[in-house]
Amino acid sequence: MRAWLALLAAGLFEIAWAFGLKYSDGLTRFWPTAATLIAIALSFGLMAIALKSLPFGTAYAMWTGIGAVGSIIVGMLVYSESADPVRILCLILIVAGMVGLKLNSPV
Repeated sequence: MRAWLALLAAGLFEIAWAFGLKYSDGLTRFWPTAATLIAIALSFGLMAIALKSLPFGTAYAMWTGIGAVGSIIVGMLVYSESADPVRILCLILIVAGMVGLKLNSPV
């Protein structure tokens, strides 16, 4: 269970660093850049913890899936990006794939 929680946190920090990149203005603004670098370090560190016991392919797909889905949702909520039915369907498919990987994981 600890590995899955570490993986979830790693995915959430992936969303945070992607969000930070947007505000860093090409890594030219100090505080957003510093927050982005901290989020990257935490994301990678937590992913490393998760990989101690989770299968590599499953963990990586879950990590990137959490980051992708979360970033798209943040884009829709914060930046008013499109939330058309096709995008929502694609998000559902990504989540369905992650659920399938989790349910099929030996850990």
